Amino acid sequence: MGKKAKKYYNEVSNFRELVKRYESFDADSIAFKYKKDKEIHEITYKQFVEDIKKVAEKVLDSDAKRVAVIGNNRYEWVITYLGVTTAGRVIVPLDKALTDKEIEKLLQRSEVDVVVYDEKYQNAVDEAIAQGCNIKYRICMDNVEKDGVLKYSKMLEDGENIIKSGKAKYDDVKLKENEMYVMLFTSGTTNEPKAVMLSQENVCKNISAYQYNFRILPTDTLLSFLPIHHTFECSITILYGTYCGATIAFCEGLRYIADNLKEFHVSVFVAVPLVLETMAKKIQKAIADSGKQGLINAMTKISHGLLKCKIDVRKKLFKPVLKQFDEYLRVVLYGAAPMDKATIEWYNDLGIELIQGYGLTESSPVLTAESEERKRAGSIGIPLKNVEIKIANPDKDGVGEILGKGPNIMLGYYENEEATKKALQDGWLHTGDFGYMDEDGFIYITGRQSDIIVLRNGKNIYPQELEFLINKLPYVEESIVFARNKSKTDTLLCAKIVYNEDNIKEHFGEKTQKEYEKLVWEDIKNINKDLPTFKHIKEIILTNEPLEKTTTQKVKRFAEMKKLNV
Repeated sequence: MGKKAKKYYNEVSNFRELVKRYESFDADSIAFKYKKDKEIHEITYKQFVEDIKKVAEKVLDSDAKRVAVIGNNRYEWVITYLGVTTAGRVIVPLDKALTDKEIEKLLQRSEVDVVVYDEKYQNAVDEAIAQGCNIKYRICMDNVEKDGVLKYSKMLEDGENIIKSGKAKYDDVKLKENEMYVMLFTSGTTNEPKAVMLSQENVCKNISAYQYNFRILPTDTLLSFLPIHHTFECSITILYGTYCGATIAFCEGLRYIADNLKEFHVSVFVAVPLVLETMAKKIQKAIADSGKQGLINAMTKISHGLLKCKIDVRKKLFKPVLKQFDEYLRVVLYGAAPMDKATIEWYNDLGIELIQGYGLTESSPVLTAESEERKRAGSIGIPLKNVEIKIANPDKDGVGEILGKGPNIMLGYYENEEATKKALQDGWLHTGDFGYMDEDGFIYITGRQSDIIVLRNGKNIYPQELEFLINKLPYVEESIVFARNKSKTDTLLCAKIVYNEDNIKEHFGEKTQKEYEKLVWEDIKNINKDLPTFKHIKEIILTNEPLEKTTTQKVKRFAEMKKLNV
C-alpha cells in the first residue's frame, strides 16, 4: 500500500480558523500577485487578513444575510468570499459566463440581499432589481460612480472605520455547525442548475485532507485562471493555496496563460484536461515541425532507462521543451474531466508531475486524488483520507456507480427535497459517475450514468473511450460520440468532430468540406479496425464550430444532443 500519508499542517474546520492560520504566517509574506498597467502588484498576508475583517465588519453592520459575488478572478472576489463567511453569512458565488437573464434568475432563487460584482454585470444586477429582486446593496468591485452603487473601496473604508470606532463585531461571531454558508449552483450540463448547500466544515475538512495527497509549499506560486466561482478553483487554488501559505497569482486571461506562467514563476499549476491537452498538442506540433521528433523519442528512451536506475535527468534532457512552461513549474493538479492516458504519460516523460483529482460540487469538491507517492495513469486516484468510496451494484467487470461518504458531502440541495433524497441515501452521495476500483484501491471512471449508451443487444458503450481515440487525430480539437436509432433493431454510433482549420489544411492540404469529410472518415475507419464491431462509429458530422461547454470546459452533452435531435 506504500508509505503512510504524512500530515504537514494543522487541520481547520471553518473559515475563521483558516483566517487564524493566515495570522500565524510571516506578516510580509506575499498572499496575492496581479498585473495592472503592466506592473506586478503584491498583497501581503497581513493586508489580506485586515481586508477580510473589513469586509466582515461591513457585512455585519449592514445586517446582510446572503451575498452574491460575480466577476473575474481577482483579490476583491476572494476577500468578499471570506469576509462574508467569517461574518457568519451565506456567500453565493455565481458563474461569470451566465447571461443577464440567468443571473437575474439565480439572484431571485438564492434570495440574496447584497450583490458584489464586476462593472460588466451592472445591467444584469439593475434588471434583477427592476424585476423585483430584493437587493439592498449593490457593490461594484470596479468602483463605479453610480447612484445607489457602493464603491468597493468605500465598503473597505467603512469596515475600517467600524474597527477604529471600537464597535467591531467580528470577534463576537459564533458559527453554527451543519448550517449552509456557501450556496453553489451546479454548472448546468442539464437544463436547470441545482443549488448545492455547503457548510464551512464541508469545505474546510476537504481542503485540510488535500495535504495527505499533495503538498503545496509556502514558497510555491499558483496561477488562478479557472473560473473562481467553481469549487475546483476556489477550493484548491485559492483556499488550499492560502491554507499552505503559498502565493496566488491572478491570470490576465486564457490567452495569457503561457506568459503568466513565466512572469509569475508559477510552480503549481491547477488546470483542466482541455487546457493541458491543448498545450501538449501545440508543443508536439512544434516538435514535429522542427524535425526533432526522432531526437525527442531517443531522449525519452534514455530517460526511461535511467529512471529504472533511479536517476532522473528529465528536467535537463527536455529543458528546451520545458521552456514553454517555466523552469519553476514542478507539479500540475488537474481534474473536472478525464484525460487521455497518453497525454498524462507525455507530461510525465518531460518531468512534469501530474496529479489528478476527482469530485463534484456536491462533495466540496474532491473525493479522490492521486498522491505524490501513489499514482497510476488513467485513474482518478484513491479516496481522500477522510472519504469513503464504494462501487454500487457492480456488473461482471466490476463497473458500477461511484458513491462517496465523508465530512465534505453537501447538506443537500436548497429547496429541492426530491433531488436531495435521490442524491443522498444512507449518508452516501450518488455521484452519477460509473467506474471501478482495482485491487490496489485505484479508481477509474468509465463515464457518466446519463452518458452511457446502451445498445439494443444490451452492450454498454462509454463515449469518452471513443472520444479519446478520435481526439488523438492531429487536426481534431474535440469530439462527442452519441447514438442514433436507425430502426427498431439497429442503433448507430455517431461522432460529431470539431476540427482545427489550420491543422486540417496542413494535414490534408487545401480541400473542400466534402473532401475533408471523406478523408476524416478514412481515419475513423482505421480507428474502428482496432475496436470490437459493436463499438464501431458508423456516421460522422464534421464541423469547425466548438461544442457548447460549461465554464470548466465540460461539454454540455444535453445541449449538444438537443441540437442533434437525438
